[in-house]
Amino acid sequence: CSAIDACKNGNGGCSAKAECRRTTPGNRACVCSAGYTGDGIVCVELNPCLENNGGCDRNAECTQTGPNQAVCNCLKGYSGDGKRCTYISLCSQNNGGCSEFAICNDTELTERTCTCKQNYIGDGFKCRGNIFQELLRDSNTSRFYFHLEALPIRDIAGPGPFTLFVPRTDILNSDPRVKDWIARGVLAQVLQYHMVGCASLLYNDLTSITNITSLHGDPIHISYSQNSLVLNNKAEVILSDAVGTNGVIHVINQILVP
Repeated sequence: CSAIDACKNGNGGCSAKAECRRTTPGNRACVCSAGYTGDGIVCVELNPCLENNGGCDRNAECTQTGPNQAVCNCLKGYSGDGKRCTYISLCSQNNGGCSEFAICNDTELTERTCTCKQNYIGDGFKCRGNIFQELLRDSNTSRFYFHLEALPIRDIAGPGPFTLFVPRTDILNSDPRVKDWIARGVLAQVLQYHMVGCASLLYNDLTSITNITSLHGDPIHISYSQNSLVLNNKAEVILSDAVGTNGVIHVINQILVP
């Protein structure tokens, strides 16, 4: 006589995910394979994510990848290996994308607010100071700033409001009269002829005005036709409405002479 192998046919009636083990002649035991649980007749996958989030951080997502296998991935707004996740402050890098003159505040995950600092205006992503400061920040107007700084002229650093007509940097650099005015000590008067006090006049405001008085004391004639704003029948406004806390800057393509 020979012993009957209870596991010989059909895995002994055990689950396909189980091992059939012979015990005594004609008998067997069904043991679920690694990663599965059950009585051996029925075996189901173990899902480690169902208990204690699979060992992942509470700010991570546990994803089952196989029987009793899972991966941990930090949630959006957190960084780490999934087992340990730390909050990412949006404001910690590059000021959260806010202006350098703004305060960045984390409000909630993936959110932050940008607020311009005191004495600056804007939406937080772009913040502007007074027009004297703004002259330096724009290459089109920086030469005008350096001339004011050298003289020195500080009129437009005050509370204002002011309207400023600034000859573009390349115009100031290339016009030979500038050196002559410096030598004669009259550059200050020329620069002050480009400033208007007691008003912050935007482009649209200027289209309805024919004359304004400069800080130098002489009038500036304004004409508007064919969508062009021209000063003293010569200098055209080519960039406009750079608004600061104490006024507005317009860039022109010629130097105004009183």
